Amino acid sequence: MLRSSASNKSREVPGIKLRKLTAKDIPQIIAIHGAITKKKAYRRWIQQMVKDHLRKQEGVGFVAEKEGQVVGFIIGEIKGEGFGLEKSGWLEVVMVHPRHMGTGIGYTMARKLFDYFRRRGIRDVHTSVLWDAVDMLSFFKSLGFDRSTFINLIKHVDQKSIHFSS
Repeated sequence: MLRSSASNKSREVPGIKLRKLTAKDIPQIIAIHGAITKKKAYRRWIQQMVKDHLRKQEGVGFVAEKEGQVVGFIIGEIKGEGFGLEKSGWLEVVMVHPRHMGTGIGYTMARKLFDYFRRRGIRDVHTSVLWDAVDMLSFFKSLGFDRSTFINLIKHVDQKSIHFSS
């Protein structure tokens, strides 16, 4: 749910400019991903994910720039009704370069995304996070997220066969 509280009032981050994400930002997004995960970034996958996102009519993304460099990005999407949900917003990815974490950049980008959703009549925003990602859980909690009525399910499908229960 999009909530407003005293703690959610404007937090300006000095020297940070927010703008719409573009395909030109992909190399810096790959660098941020690599700096956070400490793994070789899957360049092609990230390129394709961002390009696909930019083509979606209901997709939106913003970057945070400091001194001309992208230091964070956020990607969201408006999704139609399904699985018992009304039309809703989804925060799909948010990343801030480790050197800039804890400065309010993620919060500022999320607030911009929530404003985008609100202007389009969206009342609820969803996201997913790993249960052991304590830093991300804390971040989302600071934005006003809470548990939803959904649970995530997984089915592993191997190459040999697919088994269905009867």
